[in-house]
Amino acid sequence: MGSTQDVAQDVTQGITDVIVYGAGGQVGRAVVAEARRRGLTVTAAVRDPARHAELAGPGVRLVACDVTDAAAVAATGQGHRAAVSSVYTPDTPSTEFYGAATTALVTGLGRARVQRLVSVGVATTLETAPGVAVHDDPAFPAEYRAFSLGHAAALDLLHTSPADLDWVVVTPPMDLDRTAPGTGRYRSGGPQVLGTRIAQADLAVAVVDELTTPAHHRRQIAVAD
Repeated sequence: MGSTQDVAQDVTQGITDVIVYGAGGQVGRAVVAEARRRGLTVTAAVRDPARHAELAGPGVRLVACDVTDAAAVAATGQGHRAAVSSVYTPDTPSTEFYGAATTALVTGLGRARVQRLVSVGVATTLETAPGVAVHDDPAFPAEYRAFSLGHAAALDLLHTSPADLDWVVVTPPMDLDRTAPGTGRYRSGGPQVLGTRIAQADLAVAVVDELTTPAHHRRQIAVAD
């Protein structure tokens, strides 16, 4: 049996399509745009397609999906070889939402036989020292802690997911510049804080790179400019 990296390369060899959960958000839209720039076809999965009708177009199919529903994930993921998750909702506490979404993604993608998942993380879960996250600092603002802990819980669930799901959590730094032009370049590292800034367009490059030429497997990584 080959290594996880060998399996991931087999799965993504010649990839032509991807499903993006949370395609209506700012990062999700950037990922859709980067995937299309590279000639991939995209299924853009959102909760309410009527609110994101402009996403549909050449090479982009818009579908409805509640990412906390494993059956909906399985149905929309069917036929895809790789998926991206960049999801958020203000309607459910983060400590509940990210656990429910990750559980549904792991279960649903497993049913649909989607073997590669690239998830977008948040900088506050990165480590400042071994085993110590940014949100563990006593001075960390309490109003942001629940959001970060929700992402940390999702990461824990991925670590305990079935071995045949090859996942990576691509994590930008605190300053995610949504307006700066992309350079097409970025640095990547482990789960430690790596830098202070990245352009959103370059984060999208990093995400799509991990779809088409996977370099990291079943771990969190940091990316920065």
